[in-house]
Amino acid sequence: MVDTKHYNCISRCVRRAFLCGEDRFTGQSYEHRRGWVEDKLLELAKVFCIDVCAYAVMSNHTHLVLYVDDKKANRLNDKAIVIRWHKLCKGTLLTQKYIQGEKLSKVEVIFFNQTVKQYRERLASISWFMRLLNEDIARRANKEDNCTGRFREGRFKSQALLDEAALAACIAYVDLNPIRAKMANTPEESDHTSVQNRITSAAVGKQPKQLLRFAGMPRQVMPKGLPFELKSYLELVELTGRIMREDKREHIDNITLPLLERLNISPENWLKLTTQFTRVFHGAVCRPKSQVSYCENLKRKRRSNISNCEKLLA
Repeated sequence: MVDTKHYNCISRCVRRAFLCGEDRFTGQSYEHRRGWVEDKLLELAKVFCIDVCAYAVMSNHTHLVLYVDDKKANRLNDKAIVIRWHKLCKGTLLTQKYIQGEKLSKVEVIFFNQTVKQYRERLASISWFMRLLNEDIARRANKEDNCTGRFREGRFKSQALLDEAALAACIAYVDLNPIRAKMANTPEESDHTSVQNRITSAAVGKQPKQLLRFAGMPRQVMPKGLPFELKSYLELVELTGRIMREDKREHIDNITLPLLERLNISPENWLKLTTQFTRVFHGAVCRPKSQVSYCENLKRKRRSNISNCEKLLA
């Protein structure tokens, strides 16, 4: 991973059909499939070295913000890697033999080490994460529909989030998906979303174990987690969602919302970011200065989104 561990990912249903919602022609509901996606997503997060920052399972697409913990993947020993991979797939004869405690020959050890290296890379791979998520849901949906074929459009779309401002805006954009689509009136009513999950846990003074926790304000010794205060974030999302529901572009008082103040994002820009994030950004998202090193590392001459980044995040 280059420059960032946070990624915005979107996976759409084929032909953007409502394969997780209600069929407008037959009236048949497939709403229960949103629960399939949410359950599988959180199940995979327990196995992969990838944390879920935010998610929203919609009728025709799944929207995620993921954190790739490659340090964790490198820290795990060979046995832990193999055990994790076997929770996802059968593995090979050699990995099965190793787990059963059978001694491997010198030649077998060489091939085993190559396999473990491959598994280690896969457990920190967004591509493999999304692949296993989509394949499982496709099999279940096709079995229910008694048909074959893809459930999702080709490859998912991925977008690097290079700084705190981009990360906060994207997480809020994902959490507010159902309100923007008029599927819910409040964040706590937004089924199959990370924000509902967080609010439920916050009500009893906890944070959900399945999601990357909010670690609070950045400090010298910073624990793993999102660099924001949970209370400030939830207040900001609630107010933003209320404005969306009322269809008013009223002013958000950034004095009462310290997160916007710290990120130095104007209230007007925040509203645009949380309603049009994927429309205005089509590549890596960050403040302009962060794009320089990112483009240099990837040897890209053209800096995408630069004008919108300057306008909305600078």
